[in-house]
Amino acid sequence: MVLARYDCNAECLIDAVHRFRGKRILVLGDLMLDRFIWGSVSRISPEAPVPVVEVKTETVCLGGAANVAVNIRTLGGRPVPIGVLGSDPDGMRIRAEFRAMGAPTRGLVVDKDRTTSVKTRIIAHHQQVCRTDRENRSPIPAAVQNKIVAVFRAALDGVEGVVVSDYAKGLLTPQLLKQILPSARAAGKIVCIDPKVKDLAVYRPATVITPNTLEAEHSSGVAISGLRDLVRAGRKILNQTRAEYLLITRGEAGMTLFEGNARVTHIPTVAREVFDVTGAGDTVISTLALGLAAGLSIREAAVLSNVAAGIVVGKLGTASATPEEIISRIKSM
Repeated sequence: MVLARYDCNAECLIDAVHRFRGKRILVLGDLMLDRFIWGSVSRISPEAPVPVVEVKTETVCLGGAANVAVNIRTLGGRPVPIGVLGSDPDGMRIRAEFRAMGAPTRGLVVDKDRTTSVKTRIIAHHQQVCRTDRENRSPIPAAVQNKIVAVFRAALDGVEGVVVSDYAKGLLTPQLLKQILPSARAAGKIVCIDPKVKDLAVYRPATVITPNTLEAEHSSGVAISGLRDLVRAGRKILNQTRAEYLLITRGEAGMTLFEGNARVTHIPTVAREVFDVTGAGDTVISTLALGLAAGLSIREAAVLSNVAAGIVVGKLGTASATPEEIISRIKSM
């Protein structure tokens, strides 16, 4: 086992960040909008023991797999989004946002019977009061699945890597994954998975899978209360999934990288302040994919994604890290 704190060359990481520019990453996953209602609380409702939020402003941004695309674009890459939208104003808003960032929209398949996923967070005094979700989590119908498979395979030749961002909203069914993942690996593409379902074996074959600690517990059946349990869970998941690598994200404890059954590396967090973890997983998978596409080793790419995540959790709301912020943080380490 290797216990390390950034055993990587800083200049190598900085050079890789510069090479992010123009790298094309296909992003397949659950597209959604994140709506934020910002306000303040000064009293409790006389109708129920709940705070009354006086609304000051509202903001809307891309969320879920769409936020992965935003992160890739912010870092200098070129996202190629593929997913399902409803035939509603929120779906039109997502399409317009992608057009505005210069991303192709031919992979955005409309399902007229589906609602576009929207998460609405009410925030007062920098704290989330509650969240509402409007969504349809039923599996996509066969006709929509066939369209997704077709646009996915057509886009493969033009990209350096693939990110699968699963938010369990019904798009990434086992049947769909069985069709698209072998195609991506057969084409020699890097495949990075941000999982959601308990059975991580459905994401086979993959280059790297990035569950958080809770997801790793559910998948492995191992209660993780220390590093020994973590390593046991990680090795069990690798055996189940046959992925080349496994990166378990551990919140304030950082990350742990498994390179086959031999090398295990614990990467401590570099977050200076934690305001909001919204979208941190999107940042990890985006930076990891771009790092691998830029020629970094899996360990170097993991360290770089840890740096990017440490920046994002210091921001409120759905956020991204810029190349300049990452380079500055590396230089200060």
